Amino acid sequence: MNKGSGLIVVILVMAFLVTVGIAVITVTSVGSRVAGNIRSQHHAFNAAEAGFDASWIAIGDSFIAEAWTSFDSHYLVDPTGIDMPIDVNYFRKLTDQELLSLLDSNDDGTPDYSNIIYFKQEFIPAQGGGTDPRYTYTSFLIDDEQGSGVSDPGDALLVCIGTAGTGSTMTTSRIEVLLAVELN
Repeated sequence: MNKGSGLIVVILVMAFLVTVGIAVITVTSVGSRVAGNIRSQHHAFNAAEAGFDASWIAIGDSFIAEAWTSFDSHYLVDPTGIDMPIDVNYFRKLTDQELLSLLDSNDDGTPDYSNIIYFKQEFIPAQGGGTDPRYTYTSFLIDDEQGSGVSDPGDALLVCIGTAGTGSTMTTSRIEVLLAVELN
């Protein structure tokens, strides 16, 4: 056996162990990040569902109180093109973050347009009072026949966007539900 061959074997074994160790660390850290992302997605979806529930109640109350007799004049029509499938501002062509930014272009927490049922509505109680600003929902109505030439004021598309987190760590989820009322 040549001098130093034992050293080479030890170096090769150590290199193998370091490679395996790095792979194990990478796999375990990726697993926790994936679990965190899934948890954030669940929180955002739950926020969107909370927005649907609150909007459903508010819309129902408006019909019961006869403040609304149809969905006509309650659709979101601004910013221009938000309800037109051929427009670049069409709500389905935008990500949730782009849509929220479009509705509040100066980022002051107040929508720039009317006919938004809820905008960045906080709903989870925070420790020490108030609500947690990391979890919000936004909801509005879209005329689902817009652009077809025939509008039906007896139905609308309720769009609810839930958010979990803030800034670059924000996760969103969108729910769209077709609502219809029987008009007399």
